Amino acid sequence: MKKQFISGFLLTLLLSSSAGATEYIYRDLMANTLPAHCDVESKAKQAASKPYTVDRFSKRFCQTQGYGWHLDAIKTAGNTSCSPCGTNGDKQQCFQEDVVVTCKRIKPGTVGMLPGKG
Repeated sequence: MKKQFISGFLLTLLLSSSAGATEYIYRDLMANTLPAHCDVESKAKQAASKPYTVDRFSKRFCQTQGYGWHLDAIKTAGNTSCSPCGTNGDKQQCFQEDVVVTCKRIKPGTVGMLPGKG
């Protein structure tokens, strides 16, 4: 009896159809990173354009859209822009200008929020 029940249960699981794919909402954003510390222009430009810095701020751009928004892709890393800082003109403060990212979140009411489903 147990063997028939277990085999019937497993057969039911195998034959049950899976639900549809998860749908996403996409949004493109353009923003600037925050300036880093004052340094010599070459070092300040290098620090501002590091992939780590661009990735970190790109994730923040998407998170500011609200709950559930995540980074999907970085379209452009933007241009490095610098401005003098302090009383001495040899130090610069640089940031990435016009960084374009694509953010996504799961469309409300679609399937895919169950664990193990992808």
